[in-house]
Amino acid sequence: MKIRQFDKKDIASVISLWEQCGLTRPWNNPQQDIARKLTVQPELFVVGEVDGQIMASAMAGYDGHRGSVYYLAVSPDYQESGYGRKIMAWIEQTLLEMGCPKLNIVVRSSNKNVLRFYDALGYVTDDVISLGKRIIPDQ
Repeated sequence: MKIRQFDKKDIASVISLWEQCGLTRPWNNPQQDIARKLTVQPELFVVGEVDGQIMASAMAGYDGHRGSVYYLAVSPDYQESGYGRKIMAWIEQTLLEMGCPKLNIVVRSSNKNVLRFYDALGYVTDDVISLGKRIIPDQ
């Protein structure tokens, strides 16, 4: 798998990937999420390619205190082949080089497979409650 920075020509392929992986939700417009990410640390929005086809993606960020990862996706055809682990290693190394001391990841509690994936990478459940408030509606 080749990891490279997201390019605007990738929009349709990436959204299709997210849909295949069940990451899209009605209240999050994926095109708007992409547009927003391209204005903040676009170098931390990456895709993975095999034979020139996008089969993975991840959005990362670092705010000077904590790092984050969103939209980590690996096509169902390529899952359990080490590609998610490879993208996470790239993200961890890149954020480490930026001075990031800790990485926080938000996973839906119902997504047991993804929770097992992160557990295998050494991530633990923090004793916190994630709070959210939408301040710009996508609809």
